[in-house]
Amino acid sequence: MDAWPVQDAKARFSELLDRCLAEGPQLVTRRGADAAVLVPVEEWRRLRAAARPSLKELLLSDEARSAIPIPERGAARRRRLPTLG
Repeated sequence: MDAWPVQDAKARFSELLDRCLAEGPQLVTRRGADAAVLVPVEEWRRLRAAARPSLKELLLSDEARSAIPIPERGAARRRRLPTLG
């Protein structure tokens, strides 16, 4: 992965984008420290999908069940249906 100082990335953004599409992710640095990565959109979508748990994984995990707020019994109010007549 190539590293681009932020000044170069700004000045040559079109080249940065072309290189990203041709060679893969490109690292942008600020004051010598890693700041961001430019990745092709298909790779971004793949990474997002891989990071998101499936419904099955969510339901089977202990963490997911403990994070769901369940109201106290009787605390929820029910809507009254209009009477016909």
